[in-house]
Amino acid sequence: MTQTTRQTLVMGNWKLNGNKAMVAQLITALQAPATQHPNVAVAVCPPVLFLGQAQALLTDSPIALGAQDVDIHDQGAFTGENSAHMYTEFGVQYVLVGHSERRTLHGESDAMVAAKFRAAQDAGLTPVLCIGETLAQFEAGETQAVVERQLHEVIAHCGIESFANAVIAYEPVWAIGTGKTATPEIAQGVHAAIRAFLANLDAKVADGVQILYGGSVKGSSAAGLFAMADIDGALVGGAALQADEFAAIISAG
Repeated sequence: MTQTTRQTLVMGNWKLNGNKAMVAQLITALQAPATQHPNVAVAVCPPVLFLGQAQALLTDSPIALGAQDVDIHDQGAFTGENSAHMYTEFGVQYVLVGHSERRTLHGESDAMVAAKFRAAQDAGLTPVLCIGETLAQFEAGETQAVVERQLHEVIAHCGIESFANAVIAYEPVWAIGTGKTATPEIAQGVHAAIRAFLANLDAKVADGVQILYGGSVKGSSAAGLFAMADIDGALVGGAALQADEFAAIISAG
């Protein structure tokens, strides 16, 4: 299977940003570029409070809706949490699990991330598994060992076949919110290693899974990244809050 058979996916992670006016303006502005590039799958992940508003704005739209995190429980006394089944009532299709900010700021372990991955799939959502290394790990040459460890935990918990209905986002922690971006060649090397690791267990699953790059992606850098054989799109942070920048990333696909 070649890259052309894996659809490019451009996903915007809005993080802790937005208000009602911004949500309306941004989603409205993204409708045209998403419609004009039907070969590119587009998704946005607003804060949970705006999922209902976003769902209404995305009626009959090619843009899919995602959530930024999910709890491992379906219901119960877990104040402040949101379950995967709750998301399905708002038309959510994707959910991020294991974003580096969750791992770092909230102490989420690989085991917790794997449990969230499974909770998402059990509810019919597509988990977007975020993996990646810190600057210290990158400089120590530990990138491959780190991403393989993070993948292995999910495989042990959910099976290699679970990646037939999932997305992987490689996000080097040192390139998130720093303005630094891995060169297309560096990113491609890691993406190829991820795919090879999965292929050792199931070649068909490895060939089919979309592997996104995340880390200060901008309109100016997207084309170079997307030209790489194993980079199937982008998980976009800051640039996803700017309609023109996000549109440029979509058009690069």
